[in-house]
Amino acid sequence: MARDSRADHAVRPPRPRPEPVRPVPSSSSPHTSSEATRLLCAGTYLDDDFRDAVVDELYVHEERSVAPSLGVDAARVLAHALRARRVEAGWTALLAALWLMDFLLAKGFFYAFLLSSALLLMASWARGGASGPFRADYPGADRVGLYRRRLAAVLRVAGWLTLVSYVAAALELALADDADPTALSVALPPPLLAGADPTAAWFALLIPAAMAGAVAWHREHIARVLATELDQTTFADPGRDPAERFDGARFQRVRALIRREQHAPAILYHDQHPFLGAGTAHATWTLAVELRPREGATAVPLDNRVILERIRPLVEALRTPSAGHAPQDGAVRDRLRGLELDECVFLKATGLRSRSLVPYGEAEFARERAEAVEEGGEIRRHFLRVRVGAWREEVVVTVFVRVHTQGGMLMLEFAPHVLRPIRPAFRAVDRISDSHRRGGMPGKAVWALARTPTAAGRSLISLFQSLAFLWRMYAGGYDAAIPDGPWASVRELGSDTGASLFQEMDVSRYLKSVEDRVANGVRQALAEAGWETGEFEQKVINVSGGGIFIESAENSALSFGDNNTISNTPRNGAGGGHDDG
Repeated sequence: MARDSRADHAVRPPRPRPEPVRPVPSSSSPHTSSEATRLLCAGTYLDDDFRDAVVDELYVHEERSVAPSLGVDAARVLAHALRARRVEAGWTALLAALWLMDFLLAKGFFYAFLLSSALLLMASWARGGASGPFRADYPGADRVGLYRRRLAAVLRVAGWLTLVSYVAAALELALADDADPTALSVALPPPLLAGADPTAAWFALLIPAAMAGAVAWHREHIARVLATELDQTTFADPGRDPAERFDGARFQRVRALIRREQHAPAILYHDQHPFLGAGTAHATWTLAVELRPREGATAVPLDNRVILERIRPLVEALRTPSAGHAPQDGAVRDRLRGLELDECVFLKATGLRSRSLVPYGEAEFARERAEAVEEGGEIRRHFLRVRVGAWREEVVVTVFVRVHTQGGMLMLEFAPHVLRPIRPAFRAVDRISDSHRRGGMPGKAVWALARTPTAAGRSLISLFQSLAFLWRMYAGGYDAAIPDGPWASVRELGSDTGASLFQEMDVSRYLKSVEDRVANGVRQALAEAGWETGEFEQKVINVSGGGIFIESAENSALSFGDNNTISNTPRNGAGGGHDDG
């Protein structure tokens, strides 16, 4: 029987059984201490939804490989996400115990406080924004629709009126000489006060005050983490990071897998989003040209490796600084000097029973690359990958280039992707921690009292979410599931939807520089091998420049300018050029 084509397969199980995955120290990742990593770690404390998404993708679903972590260390982000979850779990347990005491001791007042918490929590959701202990203010942070703002305002007013009535009724009953709740001048609905007495009223006041203390403690603890452990100087030393020292067996195993995969040239992908982790596609284009021998020259066969080797030195030359600056001159800050160029192969984890068995060794990858570079395969694909990390790894430009020659045709695929900056709320972490540290105790106390109903209501939801998390983690069987590609990227989860004009200008410059060098490399390879380059040059100019390349204008109608009327009436036969008349 003939041997199956490798194009129909993904990852071939290695012949010798690989050694078990060993824990990898945090310093092994070149981006462990990058600014983007620090801001994403801070985001796990500032935004509960982001934290839960990170934990679900990297920790709960252990069968999923990690998406390429361009400019960041996903393992360190996971470490802080788990630590933030543990801190919140302790805080949630404390508030849940206080809720139980309120239910048992405050009698009817419990339902009034629960109602006010529910209304204020719904107002917070309607208003939008992060659900963590801090709310960052930045341009555009309050960009919420008019309908949602009005709904939030109505719910907030209803919640505060209920809360004020609750406090007034509890105070009056606690301080009144007559223990009859029906005699209160500021009364809640009679059903809520059934069986209430001065003792219940005191508990109705003291227990929410204890909740306010718990809310203040939680916020103070998070602020201390942001100001100390996530300070730029302290974060630069991973050995001093307490989140990295967590010794849970599952975390140690998952962290080793992440650090083995996240920067590997062999990339396991998911069918629906193969370039996950690289960001948003930016002006992707493909062209195909006929290989025709140049007149008067003898054309020689041209394979993909020859073209790639012609492209490589031209792209690498972009690292050279401008004339007048020595290569070691620190004054040259252009991020093209740090351009990274490598080759990667996209694979599917088909036929493996464990994620740890994926062959990531150098010899394994060299074999995959040698076989993939000359094939046009569907499942397995080889790319030349060019990466530029700018703005302290907050803006990452990645260009995937694929060249294939077959049947007298040359195909060139150019797939640029851009990772946008980290969310503004995460970038404000230093200002948030500094403002909190400079704030006085009266301001912190007022904030805690005002935040208590919303935070107390959210704690009940967090309690059920924590129970669901534990159920899925231990009952889901994900640690023994068949390996799968990534479903989400930590870096993309923490990215903003846009960038500043300066950043967009840099992205455009990087892309045009790389695009020009790639096109020149292919053109030079064609010319040196004796092939015609005119058609290739024309198509590159029109495709990459955003123009329109028209192979034929027969039976077509063309128009230039605005407000034109176009008519295209095909003629039968070979009739003439002008109107008959």
